[in-house]
Amino acid sequence: MPLNSMFKAKLIHLTPILASLIFGVLCAYLFLTSSIETYIITPFSEDIFGSLGNASYFVILVGIGATLLYFLLKRKSHKLIMLITGFALTTAVFILSLIYLFAAFSRFSIPHIETLILISSLTITIVVGFTVFRTRSRFCNLIVLCLGGALGTFLAASIPTLSAILILCFLAVYDAFAVYHGPVGKIALNGLEQLRGLSFSFQDIQMGLGDLTFYSLLSGHMLLKFNFISCIASIIGILFGCLLAFKMLERKGMFPGLPFPILFGLTASLLTSTL
Repeated sequence: MPLNSMFKAKLIHLTPILASLIFGVLCAYLFLTSSIETYIITPFSEDIFGSLGNASYFVILVGIGATLLYFLLKRKSHKLIMLITGFALTTAVFILSLIYLFAAFSRFSIPHIETLILISSLTITIVVGFTVFRTRSRFCNLIVLCLGGALGTFLAASIPTLSAILILCFLAVYDAFAVYHGPVGKIALNGLEQLRGLSFSFQDIQMGLGDLTFYSLLSGHMLLKFNFISCIASIIGILFGCLLAFKMLERKGMFPGLPFPILFGLTASLLTSTL
């Protein structure tokens, strides 16, 4: 949503999204060039009914999380919100740090590499937690951008293709509903900035971590499971969709961040994957 009633969409507004996508692609490259094993995290099998179940499962999780946050915001339970978001953020940062540092350094013969990676991951987690929850530094936005790229790529590596496509489609539909009739729009109106580490602001716009995560899920999956051309096509489609969404913000003041980018990103990447 815009932070200024005189908001005008410009290409500069795509900068943080592109930065997050590029970071996600770098994370995907680490997966591609390392021997690290990835594990499927979806609960159901990868057939049509299982994939539909996986997509529904993710939407339900997102819906429950958004509803809980809105309920806590409405009750002004700021300490509990800080506790929940702090636990979720630090856990995610620690696990992702372990995974990507192992992918980066396991290819080298370094003595006591596991201990070094563990200490480094703990250090990164402490620094990120302190920066997000104890300072007002601009680095908070950078952390959210990197976290969105890294988390999206992790999901891209851990979710089979049909499930990933259906998850993105289901979430785009849910986002369109939730912004205008569900908890997402109400959270935005009640103050998205109160959810430290779960949103970023740039040049009069504010976006959630979830948008960045699912953009990178799409582009990262295209690189990991298809090819570089499909990945580039998805990024172009995502950015074009984001620009259209920003144009809609000029008139509406609030607009879902997933439908247009997912629509154009998926279409462009799937078309190029058949070439």
